Amino acid sequence: MVNSVVKENVMPVIYRAISILVEILELLILVRIILSWFRISPYNPISKVVYELTEPLLSVARNLIYKIGINTGMFDFSPIVAIMILRIILLIVREIIF
Repeated sequence: MVNSVVKENVMPVIYRAISILVEILELLILVRIILSWFRISPYNPISKVVYELTEPLLSVARNLIYKIGINTGMFDFSPIVAIMILRIILLIVREIIF
């Protein structure tokens, strides 16, 4: 009885919280992409926060691209890979919860 109540009431809330976190990270990655087009000081408080929040995920994506052996040249595809990783994690969480 208790397990069904928890599954019906708490699990959707947990999934929604994770979904919101993924959306925020995706938005921050997009902001980082836009910031890279302009010459903004790395000491700017906004860019510093964006870089500090996105760098852990983007470094994982860069390492994955490197280990696969893809030569991207001067282009950085790590934001695309990072967003794909986030979406895959969200899909797995949804399958586990529901």
